[in-house]
Amino acid sequence: MNISTKQKQFLKGLAHSLKPVVQLGGNGLTEGVIAEIDSALSHHELIKVKIPTDERDLKKAIIDAIVRETQAFQVQTIGHTLVLYRPSDEPKIQLPKK
Repeated sequence: MNISTKQKQFLKGLAHSLKPVVQLGGNGLTEGVIAEIDSALSHHELIKVKIPTDERDLKKAIIDAIVRETQAFQVQTIGHTLVLYRPSDEPKIQLPKK
């Protein structure tokens, strides 16, 4: 998936007011969490995921795994919050032209 800078900025603006839909727990990234993220992306298209870890390498590995498993686009990461976008079959979010 390829998104222009203009489209990325648009998605960041939409995500600003969102609350995290999924939060990783003590078990980390499990198949159930991936399934929940996948389901939330299918329903909402744009979601926030809370990743409560202070280890940079671990957080990057978790983010990479989420993006790979869900085929979503990583819009941004701020602190412990990851913003993901994946258009659904019937897009709800109309992205600006590239």
